[in-house]
Amino acid sequence: MLTWIFVVLAIYYIGLFLPSLLLLPRIGIPAYVGSRDADPEPHPVHARAIRAHRNLLENLAPFLGLAVLALLLPGADGAAAARGAMIFAVARAVYLPLYLAAVPWLRSLSWTVGFVGLAMMALALV
Repeated sequence: MLTWIFVVLAIYYIGLFLPSLLLLPRIGIPAYVGSRDADPEPHPVHARAIRAHRNLLENLAPFLGLAVLALLLPGADGAAAARGAMIFAVARAVYLPLYLAAVPWLRSLSWTVGFVGLAMMALALV
């Protein structure tokens, strides 16, 4: 389970830094390292990266809560919870490039698969 927690956190940090990295070529290094009191209007891929990260942030708390409970609760099925965590992690890794490329149906499918992974984690606790 710890491996999948670290994988999801790595995906989180990739998503966290991606919008800023996409902004760097547009504003240059001096503005990038400054206070950036007024960022330019995001271009479509930059805006998608922001929304994709926000979406992962919304799903990170339930994932981490379920993962920690799977580690702590004595009656939890750790193997089933880890399978759910793996499905969640892989789905989220697939979700980000699909969102950036604006692939509507596959993006939604990958989000749904990730949600199924969360449900599997929850069911492993009972």
